[in-house]
Amino acid sequence: IENPFMRSARIGASEAIVDASRASFDQVRADLAALLRVRAYELLLRQEQADMEQGIYDLLNNVRRRIAVNVEKGELARFELIRADTEVQSAANRKEAAQLTVERARIALMQLTAGAIPVNFEINASLRNPVNLPPLETLRQEVPIVNPDVVRLQAEQERANLRISQEKASILPQLNVLYTNYQDAQFTSNIAGMSVRIPIFYRRRGEIDTAIYDSARIRETLEYRRYEISQLFESAWQMLQIAQRRVDMFEGGLIKEAENAVKVAEAAYKFGERGLIEFLDTQRILRGILSDSLLARFDLQSAAAEIDRLRA
Repeated sequence: IENPFMRSARIGASEAIVDASRASFDQVRADLAALLRVRAYELLLRQEQADMEQGIYDLLNNVRRRIAVNVEKGELARFELIRADTEVQSAANRKEAAQLTVERARIALMQLTAGAIPVNFEINASLRNPVNLPPLETLRQEVPIVNPDVVRLQAEQERANLRISQEKASILPQLNVLYTNYQDAQFTSNIAGMSVRIPIFYRRRGEIDTAIYDSARIRETLEYRRYEISQLFESAWQMLQIAQRRVDMFEGGLIKEAENAVKVAEAAYKFGERGLIEFLDTQRILRGILSDSLLARFDLQSAAAEIDRLRA
């Protein structure tokens, strides 16, 4: 007849192991989901960059054709055509490099999914997707509680505490009941007996102290991990806010002003009021602003994915 205190502690410890294993599975799933999300948005980023480089190449190619016509007419020096050819070739190289980067990002995403998606897949998302998260104070209270790693350590601590109870219950008296039935052709024998084991000298102090030490160690690890998760969340939240401010800055008119500057410079170049260098400078400024804007949107989505990973 098993000691009920030992039995309940043993069952509780086994259930804690199940909870810890489930939390570990949730952590792996959250990590994989966040990584997939970042890789998907990275592919979208590379596609946007490739489209941007394609647009710049087309624009410079048109300018180059107009310069070639003016050179044939004798209105411009041949040096302008050489300079335009150089800029077009540089834009073509950037365009090809961007397209190769898109393919690398696509292959990396397929490898991460172990080939579960078709080769010609398309992502139903955009870098401009809104980021919807609970308020900061809500997340501060939620993340250290629901994080799978914290939940796993809590389950391990519960198991360690139940192991202490199990070791303490093992020094209590244990009862064994025996019944034997023997039948023969001539007689029948029934024997019943009972034995009680009472620990007197061996009080399992070593096992109890080891369980107490393990419980204290896991408790300290849990507190540090909870603090570490909180700091990781604060860092991810700051990254989210910085990325959001950068996106707002670019969308607040900076991109529009740069695009208008390129249009004005292009029109002025057509009428001979500005040189090719000034037009190329405005185009480079626009390219840099567009590239920074795409990176800011990618950083915003990456920070949101990190927060979602921490809160599973």
